[in-house]
Formats: sequence, structure tokens, C-alpha cells
Amino acid sequence: MISALTRNAIPLIVATALFMANLDATVLATSLPEIAKDLGLNPIHLKLALTSYLLALAVFIPASGWVADRYGAKTVFRAAMAVFALGSIACGFAEGLGSLVAARVLQGIGGAMMMPVGRLIVLRTIPREEMIGAMAWLTIPALLGPVMGPLLGGFISTYLDWRWIFWINIPVAVLGMVLITKFIPDVRDGDADDFDLKGFLLLGPGLSLFLTGATLLGLDFVSGETVAALLAIGALLLALYVPHALRSQAPLIDLKLLAVPTFFAGVLGGFLFRIGIGASPFLLPLLLQNGFGMTPFQSGLLTFATGFGAMFMKTQAANILRTYGYRNVLTANALLAAAFSALPALFTDVTPWLLMTAIFFAGGLSRSLQFTSINTICYADIPPEQLSRATSFVAVGQELSGAVGVSVAALGLELMQRSLGGGSLAPNHFPAVFILISVIAAFSAVIYARLPKDAGSSLLVTPGARRKEVIKGTADAEGGHL
Repeated sequence: MISALTRNAIPLIVATALFMANLDATVLATSLPEIAKDLGLNPIHLKLALTSYLLALAVFIPASGWVADRYGAKTVFRAAMAVFALGSIACGFAEGLGSLVAARVLQGIGGAMMMPVGRLIVLRTIPREEMIGAMAWLTIPALLGPVMGPLLGGFISTYLDWRWIFWINIPVAVLGMVLITKFIPDVRDGDADDFDLKGFLLLGPGLSLFLTGATLLGLDFVSGETVAALLAIGALLLALYVPHALRSQAPLIDLKLLAVPTFFAGVLGGFLFRIGIGASPFLLPLLLQNGFGMTPFQSGLLTFATGFGAMFMKTQAANILRTYGYRNVLTANALLAAAFSALPALFTDVTPWLLMTAIFFAGGLSRSLQFTSINTICYADIPPEQLSRATSFVAVGQELSGAVGVSVAALGLELMQRSLGGGSLAPNHFPAVFILISVIAAFSAVIYARLPKDAGSSLLVTPGARRKEVIKGTADAEGGHL
């Protein structure tokens, strides 16, 4: 029997771990230009530091549930936090792009186990009647990370050494491991399915090779033939996974879930939307710092407004969805959020900072509403016994879309540099790229418009306050995706 003290402590411990991972991602995005300057690298090439982490998450998240059941969630959660801390130390000591990317992959392996296993611990230890309050704690990291990240990353990069953005994780991780040992019970599911080894050997290498090839497009690190081979082999492995997943009783990623219309719209529409919107945290610091000459701290002071807008929208999303319905909100707001993501194309070095801040705040409102809607519509019609598989599917899609979005934005900047000339990034390299990512995000509206009028109605009819909590509390903790 778990004591009341332990039940209260568990969500806080897990929330601290999620906050560490989410803060790390947003801090790094703000600091990329300064890191590139210090290491003597093209800032566009540092997209590899972002995509390598997201790729590691996408590859290893599907195995996290089975690993937790096999070795115990407490053991895996504690080990994952240790691996994340070791990766953070390695990032802080990196002396070049190769060592930084390798360290980020190590961080990603830790993060892939730490985040979903932490949520699993809460789901398996907290009584159902206390779950709403517990899950509310897990949304806090997702809300605070994007708010604090740009400011903290900008301050450290401007006034300290950028390596501290990674080293600040260490005391948090050490404290977390002590608290895990003291408070977290050892929970596991003895009836877990056999591990889908064949699926993992197809899906993991397939995703790794294909996205590595996509990330290397436009860079001079390897030959064009090597990039083509990576893309081709990765695509082949992913294609082979499809018939395997359709035949298997317990596939790693269950493609049969796509037969559910709301899940299909949430996953595919969300993938397109996140490709476009997810590229903004990569592009904006480059525009403001490399294009307009701002310091990292000045840049962070502007872009933190996006996270602040996202936090405010969490109080309004439930009422908006109940008033207008999922289909209308998802369709219209996808276009609105895409428009806000395109507006930085009009920025110049004399654009008033107050105007930029207002646009970032309004954009944060819009994208937060969209992410909340996407994250809940995915599960509207999924049977309870398939929720764990659906969660893994959605989590992988989130991380993949982030990696693809950064790669698309970086490739666009590379092409604009070559076509317009100039040895370094300039303001005129950015407008076309911001328009490109906004068009990709806007295309998601086509998918949402095909939803039935009553899509997601099961989430909107729950009596009283519970109705709001289902929408506010479901799957909001997705890092910077707010």
C-alpha cells in the first residue's frame, strides 16, 4: 500500500524529470548561434544537435514500455535519468560537431526512457480518483519549459559559458535519482506482450537511416551517393515494417490504429502541423541573432512570449473546443497558426520589439490551442486496452515531425544561401523559409476538414469540471510542442 506522502511525491518527482528534459530542449534552441560561433561552425549545421536528439527519442520510445515491464519502472526511470545526465556532461565537454551530436544521442536515449516511463509510473501508482490532480502536475513542465528556456538559454549564452546550459542538468538529475530511490515504488506489468524484436530491427534502423539521410541533405559532410544510400535503405526497412505491423498481434507501432478516423487525423494532421510549427524554435534564434545581431538574451526576451501565450491558452482551450467543436477548431486554427508562423518573414532589423513580442504571444496562443486539440483528438475513439500502443505511436510521430521540421528549415536556409549568395546567414535568407514551413502547417487543415462534425464529442460531454480536465490534461507534456 502506497502512503499518501508517497502518492503526492511521485507526480512531483516525475514532473521534475520531465521539466529537466523539456527545459534542455528549449534552452539549446536559443543558444545554437552562440555555440556555432564558439565551435567555429555554420549555425545551420548545428541542426544535427537538435535532430540527433529527436531521432534517438523516436527510435527508442517504442521500446520504453516493454523495458519498464521487463526490468521494473523504478530501475529504468532511475537509470534513464543517469544516462541523460551523462549525456548532458558529454555535451558540456564537446569540442566539435561530432562529439556534440554523439552526446545528444546519448541524451536522447536517456530521454526516450525517462519521459514515457515517468508517465507510466504515475498511471500505475496513483488511484484513479486522484489521477486528474496528478496529471495536472505533469503538464507543468511542458508549460514552464518553453517560458523559461529562451530566457535561461539566452542569459547563460550571453553572460556565462554556453556549456552551462547542459551542466545545470546535473544537480537536478542527482536529486531526482535520490528521490526516485526513496519514493518511487517498483511497478511493472507481468502480463506484457513479448517484445517485437523483428519490428524493432526494422523500425529502429529504418528511422535512423532515413532521417539521418534527410538531415544530411544539403550538407557537405558526406557524398551525395552516401546520402542517397541512407535514404534508400531506410525507406526499404520502413516499407518492410508495414506488412510486419499489419500481420503482428502486438507490433511495436500498431499501424492498424490508423483505421480510427480521429486517430488518423490527429497523427497525420499533427505530423504536418508540427513539421511547420516545430521549425520555428530553430529558425527564430538564427534570424534574431545572426540576421539582426541581437544577443542570445535579447532573442530569448522576445521568443519567451510564445511560451507565455501557450500557458495562458491552457485555461481557455476546453471552453473553445466545447463551443466550436474539434473539427472547426482544428481546421480554422491550423490556418491561423500557420499565418502567425509566416509573419516573421516580414520582420526587419527595425521592426519594433513590442510588435514582435505581440506576434509571438498571439502565435503561442494559437499553436497551444492546436496542440491541445491534436493531443486529445488522437485518443477520442481508442479503446482502453489499446491506449498504451496509441500513446507510443503518437509519441514517435511527435519526435519525428520535430526532426523533419528542423531538417526542412535547415535545408531551406542552405538553398537560400546558395541562391542569394553570401558567406553567412543574412535576413534575406529567411522569408522564403518561414513561408515554406507555414504552408506545410496549413496543409494539415485539409485533413482536419474531413473529420465528421461530431468528431471528439466523447471528450466534450463529460460532466462538470472533469470535461475540462480531460482536454487540458491529456498528453500536453510534449516538450516544446505547445
